[in-house]
Amino acid sequence: MKHRPISAFQQVGGLYFLPRTLFKIRVHARGELHEEHLEFLGKGFDGRLCHFLGLAYEDLRVRVLAGGTDEEIFTWAEKQGRKITDVDRLIWNGFSSKRGWRDDATPTLERQKAESGLGHRADLQTFFDYYEVDEGRAPR
Repeated sequence: MKHRPISAFQQVGGLYFLPRTLFKIRVHARGELHEEHLEFLGKGFDGRLCHFLGLAYEDLRVRVLAGGTDEEIFTWAEKQGRKITDVDRLIWNGFSSKRGWRDDATPTLERQKAESGLGHRADLQTFFDYYEVDEGRAPR
C-alpha cells in the first residue's frame, strides 16, 4: 500500500511540516510513499525546512533512518544545525502555513489544484489547505 504524508499542520519542536518530512523519509525508505510525493523529497518544503534548520536533507535522512522519535530527531537537528527560538517558530510557521496565498507560489498552487481536479476550490488558498483536501483529510 502506498501512503500519503501526514498533515503539514502537525508539529514537532513547535514547527509545522517537520513531522511530515520525517514521515515521508521513513515511508519512502520502506518503498511505501505514494508516487506523487517522490519528486519532492528533499525539495520544496522539505528543502526549505532543512535550510531553515541549518541541515542538509541527506544528513536528516540518514539520522531519521537510524531510528528515534520525532522529538529525538528534533533535538539532534538543533545540535547539528541551529537552536530554534520562539521567533524562529513564528517565522517558519507563518511562512509555511501561508505559502501559496498571494505570493510568488500562487500560480503553482493554482496549477496543482487544477491538475488534481480542485481548481474550483477557492477555499484552498495555501499549499497546506490544498494538501489536506488532496490527500483526503478535511480542510482546517
